[in-house]
Amino acid sequence: MGRVSLNAGPRERSTPLVAVTAGEPAGIGPDLCVMLAGKQLPARLVVVADRSLLADRAGQLGIELEIVEFEPGLPQQWHPNLLLVHHVPLNAAVDAGRLNPANSRYVLRTLEVAADECMRGSFDALATAPVHKSVINDGGIAFTGHTEFLAERTHTAHVVMMLVGGGMRVALATTHLALRDVPAAITRESLTSTLSVLYSELATRFGISQPRVLVAGLNPHAGESGHLGREEIEVITPSIEAFRREGHYVIGPLPADTLFNPDKLSHADAVLAMYHDQGLPVLKHASFGSGVNVTLGLPIIRTSVDHGTALDLAGTGRADVGSLVAAIELASELARQTPRYQETLTRPMQANRAPRTKR
Repeated sequence: MGRVSLNAGPRERSTPLVAVTAGEPAGIGPDLCVMLAGKQLPARLVVVADRSLLADRAGQLGIELEIVEFEPGLPQQWHPNLLLVHHVPLNAAVDAGRLNPANSRYVLRTLEVAADECMRGSFDALATAPVHKSVINDGGIAFTGHTEFLAERTHTAHVVMMLVGGGMRVALATTHLALRDVPAAITRESLTSTLSVLYSELATRFGISQPRVLVAGLNPHAGESGHLGREEIEVITPSIEAFRREGHYVIGPLPADTLFNPDKLSHADAVLAMYHDQGLPVLKHASFGSGVNVTLGLPIIRTSVDHGTALDLAGTGRADVGSLVAAIELASELARQTPRYQETLTRPMQANRAPRTKR
């Protein structure tokens, strides 16, 4: 097996190192990852996936690719058509476009490896390609989504899902729940925790000193003074008023059907929607293909694409890498603000070593 000398220069040392998980192996995640090799990005990338899967998918797409094995702590240098890979082996062969529950454990293992290495400081941030929730459950593993999985993996009590795109930031009070379960999941305690995380992360991660948040009601017309539901009166309004008393800028509960107009949004840094399909259709209409999902409250930086696995596009060359590029760009931007990243810029360079390479 050949070797390549990768030397760390000033640009590399000042560029965040972002882990990218390839997601569902039968979907477009591997396609997107091999497409990244030729992109000019504000980050150095390590793809966490099976190296043979990536090589095979690159061959399907006609992409020239050199795969180099990642070794934590080694200096690296990037060039076009080189892909640094943290190898995690597949459980079964992959046919692009065809789901196989046998690889469910593999998908979760890539997330575990990436999250654990972020916690150890090997990576500055994590960007994730899409997974297929139903096939993971079909594989006998209870799974509701990246957000919940990473919260459990990092022992985080409360996280918040927020999407960024189209000039908006839309956070969610609940995530992947059946609609009938949403009202019971919205409590004063949960809203207080969500607003606390949202305000904290907007300030520390996004650099907004006094965040302005608009909060949607749960019911049509924000409950119509209790005639269409009492959640606004009994849960949402008291939670908002508690934050106002602490000096926070928060408006609501507002009817969701009129909240997302340009005039209201121009006076806000973020919107808090009560459930998934209340807030995200508006944002995805404005930014589909370039939106980014951010998990707030984790001890690591995690961003993701705003779309699914697109099985029908896997291996065809027709997948759009735009959302993953946007996720990496935002992850890099957020990573640069962290004290841990700033500290790495002052560390002495390590001696050159040559990592393993596979063509």
